[in-house]
Amino acid sequence: MLRLQIIAVALLATVPGALAAPQSLAQGSASQSEQTAHPYTGMWVTADGHIRHELLPNGRYDEARGNRVSAYQGRYTVTGNRIEYVDDTGFTADGTFIDDVLYHGGMVLRRETASRNKSD
Repeated sequence: MLRLQIIAVALLATVPGALAAPQSLAQGSASQSEQTAHPYTGMWVTADGHIRHELLPNGRYDEARGNRVSAYQGRYTVTGNRIEYVDDTGFTADGTFIDDVLYHGGMVLRRETASRNKSD
């Protein structure tokens, strides 16, 4: 057992930052808000309204599909115009924002606006 622990520590030592002291909660909060500071928060919707991605300012997303509210949830990161998703089951996906349109998994999602959300 001790041998396995030594091997695990030796392997971790080869990963940069793996043995670093954890950040305080306050530091983690500042880091999280810096990471998610981008112009893409809000609701992104397919033309038919079937798929809806809500990108929350805390780095989480909530995806609805049809009548299925919160069909998928997880975290996301944005780097430049690229978005990386990791849902709560571990599934990963990505997308690209071009001219205020999100291209993701063969879908085209546009930002939902107040006028587009009205049903009158």
